[in-house]
Amino acid sequence: MDQSRKIAIAREWIIFALCLGLGGHVVLGLLLHAPEAWSWGGAGARGLLIGLSLYVGVQLLRSLWWLYRGKGKREREEAW
Repeated sequence: MDQSRKIAIAREWIIFALCLGLGGHVVLGLLLHAPEAWSWGGAGARGLLIGLSLYVGVQLLRSLWWLYRGKGKREREEAW
């Protein structure tokens, strides 16, 4: 595996981890600010679902950005 591929994989894992962490923080904020409306029982599942939703949203925005900029796959790989 060449260096550019390792960097691309590391970048995707970092984005994924940040989205999951942000999803957990969103759920924690919901639980702390409105404890009567949200139960602690499903907090983990909600955090995972919100984090995955954020990840999908980020990937869609990245794809739209690449389309807007007009970069092809080869140009994206060469840029990183």
